[in-house]
Amino acid sequence: MPKDLACSVDAADGPFGHRLRAFRSQGSMTSRPEFDEETRKFRPTKAIHGSDPPTRARQGRSLRYRQARIIVLLFGGYAACYFCRADLSVATPLLVEELGQRGVSHADAIVRIGAITSFGVLAYALGKLFLGGLGDFWGGRVNFLIGLGGATVFTLLFASGAALPLFTFAWLGNRLTQSIAWAGLIKVSSKWFDFSSYGTIIGILSLSYLIGDALARQCMGVMIQHGFGWRALFYFAAAVAGLMLVANVLLLRESRTQEGYDEAKPNPLNLFAANESRPVNVAALLRPLLRSRAFVLVCVLSLGCTIIRETFNTWTPVYLRDYLGYSMSNSAGMSAIFPAVGAVSVLASGWLSDRLGVNGRSLILFVGLAATVAALLALMSMRSSSTGPLLPLVAIGAIAFFLLGPYSYLGGAFALDFGGKQAGAVSSGIIDGVGYLGGVLAGDSVARVSVAFGWQGVFLALAAISALAALGAGFLYALNARAAATGHHLP
Repeated sequence: MPKDLACSVDAADGPFGHRLRAFRSQGSMTSRPEFDEETRKFRPTKAIHGSDPPTRARQGRSLRYRQARIIVLLFGGYAACYFCRADLSVATPLLVEELGQRGVSHADAIVRIGAITSFGVLAYALGKLFLGGLGDFWGGRVNFLIGLGGATVFTLLFASGAALPLFTFAWLGNRLTQSIAWAGLIKVSSKWFDFSSYGTIIGILSLSYLIGDALARQCMGVMIQHGFGWRALFYFAAAVAGLMLVANVLLLRESRTQEGYDEAKPNPLNLFAANESRPVNVAALLRPLLRSRAFVLVCVLSLGCTIIRETFNTWTPVYLRDYLGYSMSNSAGMSAIFPAVGAVSVLASGWLSDRLGVNGRSLILFVGLAATVAALLALMSMRSSSTGPLLPLVAIGAIAFFLLGPYSYLGGAFALDFGGKQAGAVSSGIIDGVGYLGGVLAGDSVARVSVAFGWQGVFLALAAISALAALGAGFLYALNARAAATGHHLP
């Protein structure tokens, strides 16, 4: 168990202290059947604690093997989803060129593709808000498979289209179905791993969208360099997602209880710790979350961080192409610097937060967002005629390093800390959904700002957003400190 949780519970005999003591004092497990909430059937319990040492060791190795398989399936599946999201960003210069051949001006083409992007992000946000929580009722596995299946089907539909209305419909369907995949991943994780490993596991799984994004951009950049058109990029992305869909259909299991193991232990300080049964209705899930000031603040932080993240995810290839003069293939490949450096940031932030203790995550959020402000202002000051092509890439990498590691806490480890096993999916869905409502601005609005005020105007606006988010992270730090002093969950 992480030191921060141990200290916060041992410090005071709050209403949740007895739960943690119960976890510690658990004796040997009996072999009597237990009722499984997932399958609604009785199951035998594996006697891991009460058996002889060699048997316990074999059972522990068996569980670790199955947990490793779950990580691989979830990681690969969610990384594949990002192949079906990076394709539009990478293909945008090619689509702009094709629209130009049809008589559409460069500025109009940028705005139209920006509108498609914004509609997609809006569908993604609404799906997270209103559909992601379904995983708390029908299971996270179903959510995850729908996300992968929708990404495959709608990406193929986009590739077969030839007009903007069909492009818009396909992109909306793609983002809407993908919107429930992360909540499904969080829900499955809560059923396979104890709360003491949430930080490590969610940190690893958070790398999936960064590595998937970076790998997709690199592969697609090579394809463009070899003369492939934008349709080939979409067919390639659909093939990757389809392959992982088949693997997850065959091998992914909802919970470790389905393999005969004891249930995973949730954080005893989560907002639903007093009731461990399956939620009876949506109101029972939403009420404790929406009454928590800390939860609402995390949602606001997600809003600000997602605007910045989605702007760079969407427009980096166009910025490199139009402002710095990179070729189409090089702009696609070099745009991978943002998710690639972000992967390093996630690992570094996870390692550091474990060592900073109870307030580590909120402190890293504050410092990271403040540093992001400085990096954005530095990027704003760079002129294409005087700085050369490398310094802007260094600045983009710095923004990724300061932003993406702290960002990964919001819809992952924080969501599980608030929701536990009962509301992990809806907690993650709300946090990410609010964030992507802000991410809508990263499409159409950023396109219009870049046309009207140039990229300097875009980076100045993002710096202001990051500064406001840093102030919010400072307040979250204060709430964390107060909760740690009293030994209770966040207010």
